[in-house]
Amino acid sequence: MASNVSSNWNVFLYLLAIILPPVSVFMKRGLLADFWINLCLTFLGWIPGVLHAWYIISRNENTHVKTS
Repeated sequence: MASNVSSNWNVFLYLLAIILPPVSVFMKRGLLADFWINLCLTFLGWIPGVLHAWYIISRNENTHVKTS
């Protein structure tokens, strides 16, 4: 049975995205393409990096944790 990930974790990621957008994307998705896209967007401008990080965090993908 799966349970929802704590919304506190997502709130933490949203706040972290304001300071370090690539780190919050890494913590949500790992070293996948989303991280590299966010890193490039952050280098191009801080605001595009933050908006992309918020988009990645808000997606419903990978929001369930497998419990034993």
